[in-house]
Amino acid sequence: MYNALYGRQSVEKKDSISVESQLEYCRYEAHGEPCLEYTDKGFSGKNTRRPGFEKMMADIAAGKIKRVIVYKLDRISRSILDFANMMEFFASYQVEFVSSTEKFDTSTPIGRAMLNICIVFAQLERETIQKRVRDAYYARSKRGFYMGGRVPYGYRLEKTVLDGISTSMYAEIPEESRQLALIFSMYADPSHSLGDIVRHLNSHGIRHLRGAAWNTARLSELLRNPVYVKADAAVYDFFRSQGVKIHNPIQDFTGENGCYLYKSPSSVSAKSPVERELVLAPHKGFIRSELWLACRKRCLNNSSIPNTGNARNSWLSGKVRCRNCGYALTLRKSKSKWGRYFVCSHQSSGCPGTGSTVYADVLEEFFSYALQVALSRLPASPQSGPLLARQAETSQKLQQVEAEIRSLLSRIPDANQILMNYVNLRITELDEQKRLLEQELNQPSEASLCRDVRHFEPDFPMDHKGISGKKWQNIWEKLPFQKKQEVLDLLIDMASLGGGVMDIQWRIPHFYDL
Repeated sequence: MYNALYGRQSVEKKDSISVESQLEYCRYEAHGEPCLEYTDKGFSGKNTRRPGFEKMMADIAAGKIKRVIVYKLDRISRSILDFANMMEFFASYQVEFVSSTEKFDTSTPIGRAMLNICIVFAQLERETIQKRVRDAYYARSKRGFYMGGRVPYGYRLEKTVLDGISTSMYAEIPEESRQLALIFSMYADPSHSLGDIVRHLNSHGIRHLRGAAWNTARLSELLRNPVYVKADAAVYDFFRSQGVKIHNPIQDFTGENGCYLYKSPSSVSAKSPVERELVLAPHKGFIRSELWLACRKRCLNNSSIPNTGNARNSWLSGKVRCRNCGYALTLRKSKSKWGRYFVCSHQSSGCPGTGSTVYADVLEEFFSYALQVALSRLPASPQSGPLLARQAETSQKLQQVEAEIRSLLSRIPDANQILMNYVNLRITELDEQKRLLEQELNQPSEASLCRDVRHFEPDFPMDHKGISGKKWQNIWEKLPFQKKQEVLDLLIDMASLGGGVMDIQWRIPHFYDL
């Protein structure tokens, strides 16, 4: 039987001991006895998926090995679980384990105890290094540093210095950026689908300049990427409304730079919902914010499962989101008596979901009742004059706030520290006022809703005040699938469900207490 000498080196560095040097220490510990050598170069000790290690374990199972000798404990394993399984495997074949530099020998009780203690610290060291690397990556990403990865279409890398540190940044490639400008302008037009754009590019000989083929998935990826946008206050407001954590203040969003969108470090856990963080990038964007936002909002609207109107789908599809992650609930089918149920579309990516089974029939019945109550509150003949006057007043206030923000931003280049503090504070206040005014302005009036609901007559009569639940149900069930969706779109902006709580964002403010 042989001594097994094992050596491993994950990365070859000047200050790290080589595999050959490790084996020299192990040969000395073997005292001239016959040995078999096993090595793994370029493999981490966090798991046992290593060819040399697997070959050694196979030889142990074949009865060839009586003792395993390593230079140091962490050369063979950095995982407590893997080490425990390995030692159990060794014991089943009466194989001893020796660490030549740490003088651990499993033939003695104290040696076995010390090995277990040391492997705990080996794993602690590995996890500490991982966290240190992750924290350093996160800190650099918040400052706008290039963090590696594939360079987006439309850009190339060029060297730069940021905060005194050498790094890289994106530089525009005019030939590619012109193609992207065409793609964004076409998709902003609702009459053009992604498939239409692909056909247009191919039929006009507009080839992908990096050799790939145009397809809808590639276009969708490009349209969602904020590296291209000239990030201004509108982009800031959009991402804030999406629940994205933004590291730069609004006054930095001057309409010049693109953005990086990252996953938050808190999202690394499989049990955590995906959180996103936005950082202004040092490179220049080349897509106008209004154009980029039009495309991005259209992508969001298309992210839900399309409804064809047949009984296998639900008129609620795409309208209800998960409260944990904000992604749409999608419909699933089962062979149970309930047949259909909703799940979070992002649950496979770490979101815990809604917390309970959401049966489609139950959810549809809930919304049917909510719509019945909401429609009973709409006046049959609203007076539009006061509402229009209030909208005009709100619009005027919004223009005044935007004018003051522009005035403050123009003073930044010549401002001293005292003035900068005031500007930052005032812009923050104005930004909140702007958000509230825009929210009020975007709320449809009762007058406009009543006019839109009249579109459904005679299928959906307006004299429905005080309508009984049974009569309402008969009217609602007779409505075509598509008209149910249209009524839902008229009255509800979005709904979210999770943890036993349903939040409905109505398009009329005084519906919020329903």
